[in-house]
Amino acid sequence: MDQFWENEYIQIAAYYSVVILCMIVFLAIFEAVTKYKNWEEIKKGNVAVAMATGGKIFGVANIFRHTIEHNSSVLNMVGWGVYGFVLLLAGYFIFEFLTPKFKIDDEIQNDNRAVGLISMIISIGLSYVIGAGIS
Repeated sequence: MDQFWENEYIQIAAYYSVVILCMIVFLAIFEAVTKYKNWEEIKKGNVAVAMATGGKIFGVANIFRHTIEHNSSVLNMVGWGVYGFVLLLAGYFIFEFLTPKFKIDDEIQNDNRAVGLISMIISIGLSYVIGAGIS
């Protein structure tokens, strides 16, 4: 059985499957903490929500990229990935806190693309910092 789990194809499929599952859970958590429904807004053509959501997806994927590179087991990879996600989520709340003149969620829901772009860049940028820390 050890030979089965040491097969690179099996390892890649395991990492891929677990990351997809984590991505679904993490996006559901992001959806729960925002005032808008991501997929409904994207369906309506809200580009700001699409950019913010895309940044979160890229950010989570980038964090997992680093966890896969630096962990030899799926369990360790998930642990570090969850930790990285918590840090990314904290970054979202810090961004909201540091902009007291307007509400990030309201601006993104109203398709303010400038705020959506900044949100995307923050998620991507923080994912690089988090990933470097995991490395």
